[in-house]
This record gives sequence, structure tokens and C-alpha cells, in this order.
Amino acid sequence: MTRDSPAVAVDTSALMMPVECDVRVFDELDRLLGLNEVDLVTPRAVLAELDRLASGAGEEATAASVGRDLAERCRVVETDASYADDALVELAERDDCAYVVTNDRPLRDRLLERGVRVIGLRGRNKLNITQP
Repeated sequence: MTRDSPAVAVDTSALMMPVECDVRVFDELDRLLGLNEVDLVTPRAVLAELDRLASGAGEEATAASVGRDLAERCRVVETDASYADDALVELAERDDCAYVVTNDRPLRDRLLERGVRVIGLRGRNKLNITQP
């Protein structure tokens, strides 16, 4: 993965998928795109959201804690937006961002309206690309 490769932005819900949806996110991304061919990125706002969620209790906190660990596989990027969804939209509108990985329906719809390809859950535990 190099910065010359197309960026794939990963959101909070995607990083929490292993616990919440029993999806091996990085294995699925490798199947779809080949991880050596892309630059996995996540906005700093996503890390802040995961930290906030992980400080709670229950399955969501566990999923966020696992997601925070998984985020270490992504390059953290700065955005002007402090809200995670807005940060992802900002990233998606950059020329080098090829896809956004999310399981968040409102965010997915915002991205598709802007012409961004979205990778999301399809069926029980597979990811699929949705074209705008």
C-alpha cells in the first residue's frame, strides 16, 4: 500500500463490523480490491468517535475498542471536519479517494449522491461495492 495508490476511506461502522456483524473487514477488502493495491485511510474524527464509544459499556464499546485496534492498519488523515461522517464526505471528495467503506446507511446515501463508490455489507458477512 502506497500513497500513490487510490485511497479507501474506512469509517467507524466499518471498523466495528468484526464484532457487530461478524465480518472480517480487511479480508473482505482484500478479496474485493487487493490490499496491496490501495491506501487504507481513516479521518482523525473516526478515531475520536471510536475512543468515545469504547469508553462506554456493552457490545458497542467492545466493537469500538476492536475497531480502534483495527484502525492502526489505516493511515490517519486530517480533515477540517470534526464530525466523523462529515470528515468522510470531505475525504471522499478528494481526487485520490476511490471508495468509502461504511455500514452507515445515511452516510452511504450522502456519498452516493456525491458520486462516490461505497463498499458496504451485502448479505450476512460479505462486502460489496455500490456504484453511484
